[in-house]
Amino acid sequence: MDLQLDQLRALDAAVAEGTLEAAAHRLSVTPSAVSQRIKALEGTVGRILLKRTKPVRPTESGLAVLRLARQIELLSVDTARELGTTASESDPSAGQVRIPVAVNADSLETWVIPALVRAPAGVCFEIHREDEEHTTRLLRDGTVMAAITATAQPVQGCKVERLGAMRYRPMATPHFARTWFPEGPTVQALATAPVVLFDRKDDLQDRLLRRRARRPLDPPRHYIPSSTGFAEAVRLGLGWGMLPDLQSATAENSGALTELGRNLHIDVPLYWQQWRLDSPALSAVAALISEAATVTLR
Repeated sequence: MDLQLDQLRALDAAVAEGTLEAAAHRLSVTPSAVSQRIKALEGTVGRILLKRTKPVRPTESGLAVLRLARQIELLSVDTARELGTTASESDPSAGQVRIPVAVNADSLETWVIPALVRAPAGVCFEIHREDEEHTTRLLRDGTVMAAITATAQPVQGCKVERLGAMRYRPMATPHFARTWFPEGPTVQALATAPVVLFDRKDDLQDRLLRRRARRPLDPPRHYIPSSTGFAEAVRLGLGWGMLPDLQSATAENSGALTELGRNLHIDVPLYWQQWRLDSPALSAVAALISEAATVTLR
């Protein structure tokens, strides 16, 4: 197949931006030109690649072509950077590389951003916040080039490196602990004490409940889909929750939070998975993440 770079870029832009109009603005062409390029690409591969919904979405065949488009774009920009191509008034994006990365909320709030700040000039990030148990889906469908994940098995076409582990412990305010857990984290207390969860994908609290009770428990639940908001809810006494040591240490040292019981921690292993590409930009980002993980994770 003779795939044209401008057609691949049109597909990438349409999926990333959500509409043909936004893709046209990004590519500095008309929406009609974007549509024509995508139709020509579909004609070349003999498949429908894009669902014309709002936002537009790639089909299964579109995902395969999208992965190729983003890989080619990354290597093209890497080459331009090596040749010394720089941004100009006529083409401000020249030499800039966009790297979409999937990161779990707790890592994003605690140690990832300080690592990414040190990325080479011209590297731009598109962060997708997703639970570490689910980030590999974004790798498989080509949405991201790299992910911090709890999955050690590499996604097809990716390589994997173990970063370490984040330790989570059941934390609550001293007043909450005295009120709901006067005899400690007993099964009866855990069955009735309000608990804070990040969202319905968050299984950490239920893992602790299953470990302690050997059966399902269904205490009152608060869903707070924000890592900062989750920690704040626990610090204000809305319920107990599993907090990473990186997030709870200061409040615990000041006496604002207390651990509900000893040896109830859960260590969540984290891995860096990325596309198998000889990309200097992607390799530089991987090195920064690995270095930061060595310092901050167990």
